[in-house]
Amino acid sequence: MPLKRGTSKDTVSKNVKTEMKHGKPQKQAVAIALNQARKSGKKIPKKSDK
Repeated sequence: MPLKRGTSKDTVSKNVKTEMKHGKPQKQAVAIALNQARKSGKKIPKKSDK
């Protein structure tokens, strides 16, 4: 099932839940959901390497 497009917290949360339901670890599910929000136009900075 494709992820929802959008930038709201509700949409990102639902995308995380969808990915976790399909067996992804939580950190990976969050990364995928935030990447989808970035593609939809949200200004979310990428995690910097420290």
